[in-house]
Amino acid sequence: MKKYSRLFSYLRFHTTHIILYFVFSILSIVFSLVSFGALPFFLKMIFIKDKIEVVKPDSVFDLIKYINYELALFIQSKGPDGPVLALGLICLIVIVSVFLKNLFFYLSFYVLSPIKNSVVMRLRMELYNKLLQLPIGFFTDQRKGDVMSRMTNDIGEIETSVVGTLEGLIKDPLNLLVILIVLVVISPRLSLLLFVFLPITAFIIGRLSRSLKKQSNISATKLGEVLSVLDETLGGLRVIKAFNAETLLRNRFMKTNNELFHIRNKMQIRRDLASPLSEFLGVVVLAGILWFGGKLVLGGNAGGLNAEGFIMYIVLFTQVINPAKSLSTSFYNMQRGTAAIARIEEILQAPVKVDENENGPAIESFKHSIEFRNVSFFYEDKPILKNINLIVEKGKTIALVGSSGAGKSTLADLVPRFHDVTGGELLIDGINIKDYSLHSVRSLMGIVTQEPILFNDTIAKNIALGMEEATQEQIMQAAKIANAHEYISRKEHGYETNIGDRGNKLSGGERQRLTIARAVLKNPPILILDEATSSLDTESERLVQDAINNMMQNRTSIVIAHRLSTIRHADEIIVLQKGEIAERGHHEGLMEKNGIYRRLVEMQEVK
Repeated sequence: MKKYSRLFSYLRFHTTHIILYFVFSILSIVFSLVSFGALPFFLKMIFIKDKIEVVKPDSVFDLIKYINYELALFIQSKGPDGPVLALGLICLIVIVSVFLKNLFFYLSFYVLSPIKNSVVMRLRMELYNKLLQLPIGFFTDQRKGDVMSRMTNDIGEIETSVVGTLEGLIKDPLNLLVILIVLVVISPRLSLLLFVFLPITAFIIGRLSRSLKKQSNISATKLGEVLSVLDETLGGLRVIKAFNAETLLRNRFMKTNNELFHIRNKMQIRRDLASPLSEFLGVVVLAGILWFGGKLVLGGNAGGLNAEGFIMYIVLFTQVINPAKSLSTSFYNMQRGTAAIARIEEILQAPVKVDENENGPAIESFKHSIEFRNVSFFYEDKPILKNINLIVEKGKTIALVGSSGAGKSTLADLVPRFHDVTGGELLIDGINIKDYSLHSVRSLMGIVTQEPILFNDTIAKNIALGMEEATQEQIMQAAKIANAHEYISRKEHGYETNIGDRGNKLSGGERQRLTIARAVLKNPPILILDEATSSLDTESERLVQDAINNMMQNRTSIVIAHRLSTIRHADEIIVLQKGEIAERGHHEGLMEKNGIYRRLVEMQEVK
């Protein structure tokens, strides 16, 4: 049960509900037994023709004899109408007991529903929180579709297969336990046969359900692949259509979808076998008890068990079959849910390599410098940055240039701690960046990426991301600086216009200007710009570049430059090659060296 420990840990928030569920379940079971247990005595009232004798039992624990004794006393006290009145009394007991059974049955579900929904809600929330905590590097090796599958399909699987069977895992064993206790009280001798057969049937069902966990894991993986293909298709429709790649994507989707179809068929066939198999095995056991018990009763060797007691035993045993079927189905479902839990646990137990250090001191302001001291960074034992020594003084602009894969983005990502250094130290104002709280470090920084990252919300909400207290005037001023106010004003709903998924209702240049406005509004002392003007047209590029230049005044800026014309006036240009600093200096000085930088400039024909 260790694999379910996380789910069970959520139950501690519902102690009262759990206690009520147990109470209501037991009461429902007891009144169910009363209603079925009255059947033999109902038959006795109809078919008996001899006078009922009052025979006092040796003990109240001799259940059948004690009920017969009380029934006989009642009939005797009522005279000639006694049997009819007793029949009416039994009918009344059946009606009342069935009503109470169903009342408590409903109440048990009433208190269980919030528990099940709460468990799923907390699991989903914990998984989402973990996704927010995990470093960006974690998602490099993960398919987005697979992560989405874990959040949707796997949690849905847990909801139906594990949490959805909580009542079966609690109520059915309770039901079986109470019935078995009553059966032992009625006839210990017959019950010995029962305790021989039940473990055998449980073993057979257990053997058949073992493969469900493996099949369920394969199914979840295939669904993740389906979602990944779908995500790639929706995100790349223009390219797919432009290159006539519909057949390629269709075949890829069809192949994965067919594999998912076959594995789910196997799972369904195996799962659907649980209920009929358990019912058949239950009937086999019932037939054995009928033969063995009937032989004992007819031969007078039943140890005091008479015919009506035997009928009551058989009636109560038939009530074992349904909870046994339900329990075996729950067991099959649990095997399916186990695979889903394992996939979710992979994320929940993934190490958070970037410690948030919530108890660390908050950095209130940036005063002096950012220093890379002998910094190295490895990704899965592959060196990305090697022995970087660099000081970025307050108010200065540092440009990072180099060919693709040189380590520019990785170096910039170390500052907001999207990754942590593998070797050396990264210091802000002489203190290791890890010693500060992560939230306070990132609050000092504004980031504009090459690809605009926007959310399906209004223009105003996207500009004020993370700054909910910003006023409308502040938002408008930021948009004006980013050269976005004019086109926003032309929208039908202005700043309240919804921009669609990833901002797809806007042009590329409009999207980028919103991300620049977002950085302007935050007004941070440190700016990280990843070629922020690359998506703009010529006119907007010039206007926004001027706005950025104004915004960069008296601020510390780290600029990842692809267009080298935008960083001619940087205070220092760092040329990276294979993760190392190959050259550094001003534009003019680097041009005179006639090295890597000059070659890059000449390739872009910068004059």
